[in-house]
Amino acid sequence: MRRNLSAYGFLCGALICFALFSWYPIVRQAMLGFQETNFVGESTWVGLDNFERVTSDPAFGAAWTNTIVFTVLALACGYVIPFVTALVLNELRHARAYLRFVVYLPVMLPPAVAVLLFKWFYDPGPGLFNQLLRLVHLPGLSWLDSTSTALVSLVIVATWMNMGSGTLIYLAALQSVRGELYEAAELDGAGLLRRIWHVTIPQTRLILLVMLLLQVVATMQVFVEPYLLTGGGPEDATVSVVYLMYQYAFNFNSYGGGSALGLMLMVVLMVFSAAYLRVTRDERA
Repeated sequence: MRRNLSAYGFLCGALICFALFSWYPIVRQAMLGFQETNFVGESTWVGLDNFERVTSDPAFGAAWTNTIVFTVLALACGYVIPFVTALVLNELRHARAYLRFVVYLPVMLPPAVAVLLFKWFYDPGPGLFNQLLRLVHLPGLSWLDSTSTALVSLVIVATWMNMGSGTLIYLAALQSVRGELYEAAELDGAGLLRRIWHVTIPQTRLILLVMLLLQVVATMQVFVEPYLLTGGGPEDATVSVVYLMYQYAFNFNSYGGGSALGLMLMVVLMVFSAAYLRVTRDERA
């Protein structure tokens, strides 16, 4: 015990931080989901009233639909594009370090700065994207003001902001693949696509599985993009579950309603994570 006293001290510090900033807020939110309070007077136990209130909200269905659609689109872009980018960077022999820095640069920007930058890009007048469309004689788009393009616009922003981290993780996994496996595949006459399918993906499947789970959990909690770009509009086309939580807590002054939504989202993510880990158990073994 005396020999490991310093180690136990550091461990206790970490446990205290987790207890104060992770576990306690979870427990407190679970309690608030069944209470009504304004944090000034006493809390009132209301049972399932908060859940009934939020589920009867017309925006409730739209929020879940938008969140699921956003997650699917974000995975289609944010899961595939970083992996393809990592494959390209792994094959380069020159300027690899510089290109890795360029790819990772958006991650170093504060999220608010990156989102506001894209807000100018999406401007229907002098915005960069519409200027590019006009250069090729195509009509400009109302990127954030149309129900058909607003959610896709958020997906583009989220992909650009977060692809750097995924690319570097995939690149690290690719560099751990043994070169003799590719040499054997080449001797067998395998082309580029067959080498990727039969060598690269099987050798990096554990990282791919973990990243899939992490990206689903992250994208279903989208908030910054709809909050700063669209405010949930137009016509609730971009309102997400987390954004609706924010509205209940800070616009409607219903912390219980916001907590109830948070509990629903947490349960959905827990069920998905448990089912995902069970299905992929054999792959990870």
